[in-house]
Amino acid sequence: MTLTLEGISKVVEGAVHIHPTDLTLAPGTMNVLLGPTLSGKTSLMRLMAGLDVPASGRILWQGQDVTGMRVQDRAVAMVYQQFINYPSMSVYDNIASPLRLQGKSKAEIDAGVRQTAEMLKLTPMLERKPLELSGGQQQRCALARALVKGAGLVLLDEPLANLDYKLREELRLEIPRIFEESGAIFVYATTEPEEALLLGGNTATLWQGRVTQFGPTPEVYRQPKDATTARIFSDPPMNFLSVTKLGDRIGFGDGQEVAALGTLAGLADGDYLAGFRPNHLEIDRPEGHAMEFEARLNVTEITGSETFVHLDHHGQRWVGLIHGVRDLELGAVLRVWLDPAHVYIFGTDGALVAPAAYAQAA
Repeated sequence: MTLTLEGISKVVEGAVHIHPTDLTLAPGTMNVLLGPTLSGKTSLMRLMAGLDVPASGRILWQGQDVTGMRVQDRAVAMVYQQFINYPSMSVYDNIASPLRLQGKSKAEIDAGVRQTAEMLKLTPMLERKPLELSGGQQQRCALARALVKGAGLVLLDEPLANLDYKLREELRLEIPRIFEESGAIFVYATTEPEEALLLGGNTATLWQGRVTQFGPTPEVYRQPKDATTARIFSDPPMNFLSVTKLGDRIGFGDGQEVAALGTLAGLADGDYLAGFRPNHLEIDRPEGHAMEFEARLNVTEITGSETFVHLDHHGQRWVGLIHGVRDLELGAVLRVWLDPAHVYIFGTDGALVAPAAYAQAA
């Protein structure tokens, strides 16, 4: 059940929504489409499903060209952000509806409904109406209706975005289990890097209609191939700082420099871009070697047990994620520290030239 995209693109009234894309999704895999709003996630899913016809390229399912095939003739199911159930029908009948359309026998329908309901922990709710369920249970009902079809390709377009935090966490943990039991190819769209990491599998990062990188999720996170991918796979986005390589030293500004060791030793002298994630910026001096910078505090955001600090470093906007609730004075100049082991080095063209030391060791 391999899905292959060969140079597919999408153009709407002269505007390119998806640039020519090659992608292969293997049988029984979880595949996350990660990118900001309007990056092309839904457009790419609609092409996969057959809801839209690509402007160029072709789509292969198990080696067969299905580019022009109607969506109802494909082994595909899709669940949207706005989960849809039939309110006048019981949960049992909601799940059974696709099987009835397929002309299955009463025994086949009953077996399919009960097996899928058990997988999604809906068995005690089969006689209820959807509006008698919690939001998470309603979304599970929509998932069950998609899975019961036996589709080889299941597309989930930000399915948890409208649920509250507790329900999102509950279903985030359950979806990988559901995926493993179904054996289908899952494609899951999200704007949240944390969600991609929790789901695992493979991740394709999208930016302005282009897939910037695709591979095992931990690999894409730890070793982004360029600065754009690094921005996408960081929440808040990765911070950047211009640096200069000269001889056996790399200068970071503010009088900070580090030895050009390991992969950095072979870099040509010149200008580069250093990148580091918000959780690696600290306002308490850590043990061991760390570079020190000064930055002006513009805004703080308290998120329960953590605080986001928005900083201005010589015109560059940085964000730090600090543990605990801090009473900090807005406009004050703070000393912040950064461990060189957490720094990525990119070329001026944005391409990764040296991953962070911690990522190489992982």
